[in-house]
Amino acid sequence: MPMCGIVGYVGAGSPSDRPQGVVMGGLERLEYRGYDSAGIAIVTPDETRLAVAKKAGKLVNLAKEIAERPLPVGTAAIGHTRWATHGSPTDANAHPHLAAGGRIAIIHNGIIENYAALRDELRGKGVEFVSETDTEVAGHLLADEVDSGKPLAEAMRAVARRLEGAFTLLAVDAREPHVVVGTRRNSPLVVGLGENENFLGSDVVAFIEHTRTALELGQDEVVEITPEAVVVTDLDGSPVERAPYEVTWDASAAQKGGFDTFMEKEIHEGPTAVADTLRGRMDANGRLQLDEGIVAPEVLATIDKIIVIACGTASYAGLVAKYAIEHWCRIPVEVEYSHEFRYRDPVVGPRTLVVAISQSGETMDTIMAMRHAQQQGAPVVAIVNVQGSTIAREADAVLYTRAGPEIAVASTKALLAQITAAYLLGIYLADLRGNKFPDEIAALLRELDAMPAKVQLVLDTSEPVRELARELADTKIVLFLGRHVGYPVALEGALKLKELAYIHAEGFAAGELKHGPIALVEEGVPIIIVLPSPRGRESLHAKVVSNIQEVRARGARTIVIAEEGDEQAAQYASHVFYVPEAPTLMMPLLTAVPMHVFAHELATVQGRDVDQPRNLAKSVTVE
Repeated sequence: MPMCGIVGYVGAGSPSDRPQGVVMGGLERLEYRGYDSAGIAIVTPDETRLAVAKKAGKLVNLAKEIAERPLPVGTAAIGHTRWATHGSPTDANAHPHLAAGGRIAIIHNGIIENYAALRDELRGKGVEFVSETDTEVAGHLLADEVDSGKPLAEAMRAVARRLEGAFTLLAVDAREPHVVVGTRRNSPLVVGLGENENFLGSDVVAFIEHTRTALELGQDEVVEITPEAVVVTDLDGSPVERAPYEVTWDASAAQKGGFDTFMEKEIHEGPTAVADTLRGRMDANGRLQLDEGIVAPEVLATIDKIIVIACGTASYAGLVAKYAIEHWCRIPVEVEYSHEFRYRDPVVGPRTLVVAISQSGETMDTIMAMRHAQQQGAPVVAIVNVQGSTIAREADAVLYTRAGPEIAVASTKALLAQITAAYLLGIYLADLRGNKFPDEIAALLRELDAMPAKVQLVLDTSEPVRELARELADTKIVLFLGRHVGYPVALEGALKLKELAYIHAEGFAAGELKHGPIALVEEGVPIIIVLPSPRGRESLHAKVVSNIQEVRARGARTIVIAEEGDEQAAQYASHVFYVPEAPTLMMPLLTAVPMHVFAHELATVQGRDVDQPRNLAKSVTVE
């Protein structure tokens, strides 16, 4: 299930409209995660009931409801955007859910796997349910614990001990007007530390406008925030110390900055994302270093296999990593979807290095696959963007991509940053294991350092790509072909069109064309081909040129992405877009950019919401 948006706030002083303003603003910044209903609960001076508003649909529906029926001032508030799992997206199923006669409100991200048995237990006690959600079960359990005399935090610990599954829960009680309580298991929750006020969020984006000081909660921990304090405990009530950290970007990074969409902005942030991922990677001795954790050099020296685990676009970064690491390090590399990995009894052990790639660091499939690998004794290196995320904390070593917030659901700059980080990992291993001489390592790093400027050049010359996308706005199918590192780029191009334009798009290894996919080719079908450089891998270039001729002979509209100076490309292409010369293994940093520009423009012309495609959300936080 994609991640719901969760916001909590508590402030000092008399009741005011700040709790509502903070929470509604946080929900607006979390809209990019995808949702189908929204709601808010405010703790008011009335100790018998909370003020609640919730509506199915987009946040604008909730805002309209509040404008027509204003909520009272308060001291604390919680808010939620829901992506439906248990129960359809209706007003009744929207969060928050109430219990104890309207005195307690609860919001929830995740799935409570034993909710049916708990619901039957509560019905046996006479509890009547007003929604179809698993969340309401947790609310009534919390009410039982509070009614037995427990304060809200202690009650939350008792409830969390009974729940199975993955969840983040936030709750307020009208009788504790300056308290918000939360807990998490396999689902993210972050604390924002302010002055005489504190915040909770499923993502730092929820409160970045108000504070850049954050604290990440660990597994099975409960947090109680008041205006003056933040108290973290385990589920038994023992205190837990958590070190705060500073978010390295500010609220402006989570805004569109003059672009029409977040996705367009993030495409144009690609050069900076690559540069920031490369920056500051050398230690005092001139050797590459990771960001956090350590896998002992003697362990890496004995590694005889690498497995990359990831989902979606991150898995394509993993495929690029496979080509680079195998070439530079001479270690076999497998790339697996995280959700398939642990269910096939993989052969993993202490001599297997597992590389987990995730933008959010909260992808549940990847978290569970990583934990399975660690249980088998395998060291794990994580490539993630979000500092303090679950994958970053639990991995044995971390390589942060430093790409800044990515708001659009479809990853663009994150892909470029992940590929860059994968290159760095490959160079790090080659250096550590002696696969490359120091001058070869230096040459690779120089070539990488030149890539941000080349990515920028692709963006600066991308207007013809947009023009073609507008011309093809009515197309119903687009095929993509690539070989070697062009193959994952073809997969990425197809995925972006599926995500954004909702049309049939498929990416194929060009060598597979005659083994079946050529049956899809008919008059006028657009086929986008990533043409390998004619330098160095001449045989591959010739083979893909042959593929272009094959589909062109059957009426396809051939759209070729080629290296500058490739004179053959124009001979066989209906359209050709050139990217700068670059080493073959680094070419995906350039060839992926036209794919992103094309998909964004085509979907925009079609009137699609490119930042929030239907049925999708930014992070998938439940298996």
